[in-house]
Amino acid sequence: MVKKLFKFLFKVLLWFIVLTVLWVLLYKYVPVYYTPLMAIRSYQSEGDFETKHKWVPISEISAELQLAVICAEDQKFIKHNGFDVENIERAYKNNKKGKKLRGASTISQQTAKNVFLWPDRSWLRKGLEAYFTFLIELLWDKERILEVYLNSIEMGEGIYGAEAASGYWFNKSAKNLQKYEAAAIAAILPNPRNFKANPPSKYIQERKEWIVGQMRFYGTFTLKKPKGNDR
Repeated sequence: MVKKLFKFLFKVLLWFIVLTVLWVLLYKYVPVYYTPLMAIRSYQSEGDFETKHKWVPISEISAELQLAVICAEDQKFIKHNGFDVENIERAYKNNKKGKKLRGASTISQQTAKNVFLWPDRSWLRKGLEAYFTFLIELLWDKERILEVYLNSIEMGEGIYGAEAASGYWFNKSAKNLQKYEAAAIAAILPNPRNFKANPPSKYIQERKEWIVGQMRFYGTFTLKKPKGNDR
């Protein structure tokens, strides 16, 4: 009986690994048009609710926005393997003291959560997030991770991805975003359903200025230069 149980569990685990690896490999090449978070937000909404989302390749997303989200969310993105160990340890110590440290999750972790999982603080979700983070870091390159992140991240109430956010907040395409506009969008990412990129509150304005300062300190950056944008 015990042997049969272990055999069954082994088969379940094997199929889980095979299917999830194939899922991650599929999204290495195929645009992510819909995510579990979009479905959950739509289900939770009351009355008329429209999901705004348009997939665009990273070549059509301003290098300013690429840099702004890295400076705001994960400045070690290019260097780490999916996990910022120092930040995780710092967050753990602060949480033990009753404090909270925003930003312990890397862009890779946020991508794994947004694309494959659901918003929750359970240990199960955290464990699966680590698993999918490992997979995307193993099977995708950094450019693809950032591309999927910028196309799937929540950037307002019912607004997902750089193209939809750029149109909603600044009435322009993502490839034409300027430095301060990109920083404004990046500034609302901690709580995009309650913050506004335009017009910004005092807090968002201050955070935007901080992000712009970090962008200047970070220096020139791009994984893919947007087409037709020489700014």
